[in-house]
Amino acid sequence: MCNSVCLVIPAYNAATTLRPCLESVAASLERGHLSRIIVVDDGSTDATPDIAAEFSVTCIRSSHAGRAGARNAGWRAATEDVIWFMDADCVAEPDALEKLLLHLHDPKVGGVGGSFTASATQPLLAGLIHEEIIERHRAMHRRVNFVATGNAAYRRDVLESVGGFDEAFLRAQDADLAYRVRAAGFQLAFAPDSRVRHAHETRCLPYLKAQFQQGYWRFWLHLRHTAPATGDSYSRLSDNAQPPLAALGVLSLPLLLLKGGWMASAGLTALLALAQVPMTLRIIRRTRKLRYLLFAPMSFVRAFARALGLSLAALAWLRRRSPVAH
Repeated sequence: MCNSVCLVIPAYNAATTLRPCLESVAASLERGHLSRIIVVDDGSTDATPDIAAEFSVTCIRSSHAGRAGARNAGWRAATEDVIWFMDADCVAEPDALEKLLLHLHDPKVGGVGGSFTASATQPLLAGLIHEEIIERHRAMHRRVNFVATGNAAYRRDVLESVGGFDEAFLRAQDADLAYRVRAAGFQLAFAPDSRVRHAHETRCLPYLKAQFQQGYWRFWLHLRHTAPATGDSYSRLSDNAQPPLAALGVLSLPLLLLKGGWMASAGLTALLALAQVPMTLRIIRRTRKLRYLLFAPMSFVRAFARALGLSLAALAWLRRRSPVAH
């Protein structure tokens, strides 16, 4: 049984989202399900610390070390049995925490992740991102090997035993933590009925920039954890194969200068395009909204952004310039 829970929220320039985030968890604090809230101001230059001061929270400051560093600073400042992680751009449903804690009654479970809910109205790109996540969550089992820390709870002693987040990872640090927790012998659970509303990206260029970063850090993640490179509870081999396939498609462009070379280049492009069909159809079948046909071109372009990140990471690896320890 879990005796006490601390919510840790990393926040960097989160003035536009932090207030509704904290308002959404105030009821859990009042009901006693939540013992304390720690907001880690990761070197913000806006009104983030001022907004945190409006609430009954502990606000600590870190030196813009990234989300992994901010989360580490938060849970290490806590003394509670369970650490609930939530992002500053999330709004929790009233029972989100209670749904997570149900899974931690099992002493073999070291951590549990939840799902997301959509806002009543959201721009197209945010809708595409959200519906893809929901489709992936619908396919997940109740015991998993990956949880995302936008809405996740870990036992504090488990975090201590594995050393918390690896701060070298500027992205994919939640996957790295989950893989290490599993390797340490703990189970991870998935609670689809624990939901928070996440402010997904609404602009294409910032989204593609984030996907470039995902591709870069996923290379280092799978260099450390080779088994999940073929897929984990959230992604499949076909998903992880798309960035390399996109990279090969770009590398094949010089073949267009050769007689018959266009067939190889076109074949790789066609394979990448076909890889978008299953998820697109699943989303449309569930939502019955034809506008989500646009998931296919969005995901197709995203593969190239991830491929660029992956390629730069591979070049750094060849030059023996790894940002993480292996």
